[in-house]
Amino acid sequence: METIVKILSAEYITHDVRQFRLEKPAGFIFSPGQATELSVNKEEWADKRNPFTFTSLTDAPYLEFIIKIYTEHQGVTNQLSLLNPGDEVIVREAWGAIEYKGPGYFIAGGAGITPFIAILRELKRENKIGENKLFFSNKTGQDIILAEELKNMLGENAHFTISRQKDSKYDLRKIDEAFLKAEVTDFSKHFYVCGPDPMVLEISNILQTLGATADTLVFEK
Repeated sequence: METIVKILSAEYITHDVRQFRLEKPAGFIFSPGQATELSVNKEEWADKRNPFTFTSLTDAPYLEFIIKIYTEHQGVTNQLSLLNPGDEVIVREAWGAIEYKGPGYFIAGGAGITPFIAILRELKRENKIGENKLFFSNKTGQDIILAEELKNMLGENAHFTISRQKDSKYDLRKIDEAFLKAEVTDFSKHFYVCGPDPMVLEISNILQTLGATADTLVFEK
């Protein structure tokens, strides 16, 4: 299924991350954590598709995506940076293996936070955020996507780490074995991991070494 929809709004929420709200096709269904493939509805771009995660609540009257823009790559996200409300994109069916399976720890690197946004928003709305914890790694404080909203949702359980800014007010530790040993109190809970592939692989291996089981690890396979 391919549907052409118009952009309703587009705004930068960090220096290189743009939030898009699109028309929602009638009857369109997705689950929190799922993604779709988007294309720019221009002749030379309509067959070039990139996966992006839905960040809106499932019953919102629009489809929302929070997308990191890579202007240096001259690819789909660069084209998205050139679009404005009224321009068109192509949206396809929802897919994806990241879904909420129970309380635990969300571990994200950079734009890897996006599958967790709709999940956390849904939990917050249903008063079920509980003691879920977020460990969110970025290069600098300016790179943190939706920092205020995440803090409002999770309170002290929103934990930001920074890798390339020595004067940051946030935690400067890397999310590695020492970090997880210090910060995780229960390795039998669920772990939701999303970010660059090497990070996901490394953290998944560390978690299993520390006692997490394969069926409690949730990531895009």
